[in-house]
Amino acid sequence: MPVKIPDNLPATDILESENIFVMSESRAAMQDIRPIRVLILNLMPNKIETETQLLRLLSNTPLQVDIELLRIHDKASKHTPMDHLNTFYRDFDEVKGRNFDGLIITGAPLGQLDFEEVTYWEHIKEIIDWSQTHVTSVLFLCWAAHAGLFHLYGLKRQLLEVKCSGVFEHRRINAHVPLLRGFDDVFYAPHSRYAQMDVAEIKAHPQLSVLAESAQAGAYLVISHDHRNLFVTGHPEYRKGTLRDEYLRDVAAGINPPVPQNYFYNDDPDEEPVARWFGHGNLLISNWLNYYVYQLTPYDLDDISAITPWERANGG
Repeated sequence: MPVKIPDNLPATDILESENIFVMSESRAAMQDIRPIRVLILNLMPNKIETETQLLRLLSNTPLQVDIELLRIHDKASKHTPMDHLNTFYRDFDEVKGRNFDGLIITGAPLGQLDFEEVTYWEHIKEIIDWSQTHVTSVLFLCWAAHAGLFHLYGLKRQLLEVKCSGVFEHRRINAHVPLLRGFDDVFYAPHSRYAQMDVAEIKAHPQLSVLAESAQAGAYLVISHDHRNLFVTGHPEYRKGTLRDEYLRDVAAGINPPVPQNYFYNDDPDEEPVARWFGHGNLLISNWLNYYVYQLTPYDLDDISAITPWERANGG
């Protein structure tokens, strides 16, 4: 089944050229199917690139997914045309009175700032708090994962002396949870961040479980016990060349970044990157959509509340 996206979204041509099944709003309106409604809060500077990355993953499922795009403010962007933002993005005031099956909050280039120093931190907190009663399941990516763990559960991150950048080996800790169905015991995932959470502190928290971790990159998949919040500290959505683009950008800026680990052939930045996380990335998002959104969400979205369907089914 396709992912449903707004008519004329630039990602359409890119995805169709890759033989990925997408459907326009006007065509989807002719089908009598209750789609899964997923809201994407896109905090990345190049919003079109991030949209395309996420839509690749969301389209790899038998479900029809109805996508809406959310921005954190209406200010001009250096990397995305204002016409694109005004055409395809909604402001929070336009959606806060509605419910959604799923919400994805992306990473953001804010890794070296304290959360309270982020200009729109209060707005981020407002959206996270809103999601706990208006969304069946929330997927936090990279910076957003750290922000969500801090705001919802009081867990602090530690800034790193050297950026964590590369493709790292991970192991699944609990093979018997729906999110990890089909996963290999060991899998790879990209990371690109300046901070890290303490694995021991997460494991000690009474409301959280670590599902997968890396000896080098720390906790990777963390889920709340009510299954409403899933935290992914890496970037399963990245395309093959994304880490290379980030590395070259930082080199050009004179930052002297570390070469992304386990990414280039022979760890040589003059060689081609090796993509070995695509299978994991697609399976992760498919499992999230199926087991934590579609299987748990009420048919009538007005029934979403602070008590999740998973909690109701398990006496919560």
